[in-house]
Amino acid sequence: QVRVEESGGAVVHAGGSLRLSCETRGLTFDDYNMGWFRQTPGKEREGVSCISWSVRATLYKDPVKGRFTISRDNTNNRLYLQMNSLQPEDSGTYFCAVAGIYRLEQICTQKHGINYWGKGTLVTVSS
Repeated sequence: QVRVEESGGAVVHAGGSLRLSCETRGLTFDDYNMGWFRQTPGKEREGVSCISWSVRATLYKDPVKGRFTISRDNTNNRLYLQMNSLQPEDSGTYFCAVAGIYRLEQICTQKHGINYWGKGTLVTVSS
């Protein structure tokens, strides 16, 4: 049985940092591209950052470029998102996504080819 579980969400002041983690079980982790998505109430879930199975390619959506860093540990089946210089608009529930071997732009922008979702972890950035 596949399990995808995020952790690391918290309440933080603007300008602060957080590191999100995503642990996966029951799948061959490096067979998949991975991504982080964010959702706020009443809005569609949107891509934040995606990373290829090989770690060689990453993609960041414009609002987080230069502030967030996605990484993965294929030995321990984990995905990470280091978030620095957090702003109130970064608040939301962050979801880990397990995707097939598609272009990162397709995954992160169109949510194409996503096989599994985690249940999310809540990030709240106070001003």
